[in-house]
Parts: sequence; C-alpha cells; structure tokens
Amino acid sequence: MRMCRCSDCPAIICCLVAIAFCGGAQAVSYKYMRAGNKQDVGTTPDAGTALMGGGSDLDEAFRWLCQRAHGGDFLVLRARGNDKCNAYVQGMCPLNSVATLVIPNRKAATDPQVADIIRHAEAIFIAGGDQARYIKFWQGTPVQDALNAHIAASEPIGGTSAGLAVLGEFTFAALHDSGISKDVLRNPFNRHVTLTRAFLKVPYMENVITDSHFVARDRLGRTLVFLARLSQDGEAKDPRAIAVDEKAAALVEQDGQLRVVGDGPVYFLKTTTPPETCRPRTPLTFRSIDVYRAPPGGHFNLANWTGDGGRDYVLSVEQGLIHSTHSGGSAY
Repeated sequence: MRMCRCSDCPAIICCLVAIAFCGGAQAVSYKYMRAGNKQDVGTTPDAGTALMGGGSDLDEAFRWLCQRAHGGDFLVLRARGNDKCNAYVQGMCPLNSVATLVIPNRKAATDPQVADIIRHAEAIFIAGGDQARYIKFWQGTPVQDALNAHIAASEPIGGTSAGLAVLGEFTFAALHDSGISKDVLRNPFNRHVTLTRAFLKVPYMENVITDSHFVARDRLGRTLVFLARLSQDGEAKDPRAIAVDEKAAALVEQDGQLRVVGDGPVYFLKTTTPPETCRPRTPLTFRSIDVYRAPPGGHFNLANWTGDGGRDYVLSVEQGLIHSTHSGGSAY
C-alpha cells in the first residue's frame, strides 16, 4: 500500500501557478499540478461519498472513488503539500487526468480560476492535514460554493483525516489544535473543543459530526464530548457521529447504504438524550449513547441508521469516565 506523500511517485505534470502582484512583489496564490491529459473531458459520474479514517492510503477506497468518475478528471484538494497523490491515484483506474490543487489561503480561495478548476472535476478528494486550514481558508469563499455545487450535482467526493472532518454537517475545526479525550472529558469546554457547522452539504451527513484515527488515537472520549456540546449548545437535537479508524473507510452509495472496507472498524454513534452535566471545568455526565460497530465487510444504512454484520452496544459517561455495555466492558 503506497502513501500519497511517498517520494517515489513520479508523474507527468502540467503545472499552472497563479501569481498575485502586490507592491511589485510576487506571491504564489495557488498551485495546480496536473498529470495526464491537459484538456478536460466531460463524463457522467456516479454519486457517492468515501469516508476515510486516515493512516496509510486505502487502495480499495481510492479505486471506488475514482471509478465513479468514469474516466473523467480526478481532483485532490489540499491547503498545503505537493502532488504526490497524482501518480498514486492514476494507478487506481483509467482517468483523463489526476490533479492536485493547493489552496493555501483565503486570497487563493477567492481566485475565480480556483473555483473553475473545482467545477470541472468529476471526482474530488480532500486530503488529510489540518482541517483548521480548510475552515479558515475556504469557508465562505467560492471554493465552498464550488464544492457544494459538485455535491449537489450528485458527483463523488471523499476525504481522509482532516478531509473526513469537513464532510459532516458539523466539523471539529481544530482551531486550537487537537482535543485529547481524557482532557476534554474532564472539561467539555476545553479550549481545544472548537466546533463549526454547514461547510459542506453532503447527503446523509445532516446532523452528523465525523472523527478519524478513531481507535488508533483513542478519540472516543472527544467524540462523545463533541456530541454533548452540540446537544448542550443547542446546535443539534440528538446529534450523531461517524468515527472511522485508521486504514478503514465507509463507502456511501447514493441511497445511503454503505460498506466498510480496509482493516479497521467504523463506529456509528447516536444520542438519545441531552447530557446531564456539560459545564466548563466539570467532568462530563452523558448517558445512553447508542453505538453500532461495523467491522470490515459490514454494512450500514445512513437513511435509517441501522446496520448488519456488526454489534450494537450502549455507552454512558459518568463524571468523565466512560462505561460500556459492550462485551467485556470495552468502549471500542
């Protein structure tokens, strides 16, 4: 399995770099690095959403996403980084082109050419990194509009890690770095808990927040805090979460049916009551969170929030400590 960041990914690249002039100085506004045909081709893509949990790139998930482009143009979006994904994605299936578009600031996100590039892609993948950049640089700009137009046109989209974080209606924005489960369970209003909403409008992701690297980085506690805060702050009634472990993905079809691929599980959390205690500098108490754990090969229906091939159990948080009805008391 090869990583997009590997240095052994050669590509035939057509580079287009926008240059902004300010006071006589040159500054790079965005970077567009394209491999394959220089001219766009129009195809009719199949809708779908690839929810990837981070870690090593998952061949099956990328292949599923690029196949939905039906030989069209595949676009990787980043806020920083390089074009190392291009050759990797080219190896997944026949495509007219694979390109990486780096949008590193709000100035770049307002460039009309950037939105035009997004509008001409048949499949879009939002890379990992730091979702704070996506929120700070892209929200409220033509980039956000172009992405939502792509989704509304029933064209496929996916994301991993930070890219997964922005696919739900609600986003852990990481504006003050990452939240650590044990810290935020003790204080749900910890400064690291920064939540935003309505960046993207992805089907079946309404009222949902996502999380990645889930088991590998022990993020259950912070996901429960996200749900408690969304409920406590009045942002959502009975909010839900989709949490994907590393080297795993949930591949969502147009009707909301999904299957889990890769090495790890995917968790579907549903709240049933508001938190009992969710205050600053006070350990969280939050009961009766329904969990469905879908292993590799498992299925789940986002339309009615039911699955098969996995396990149901219930979590509760009592004064900052997680309790589980799962076999052996495991929270995961």
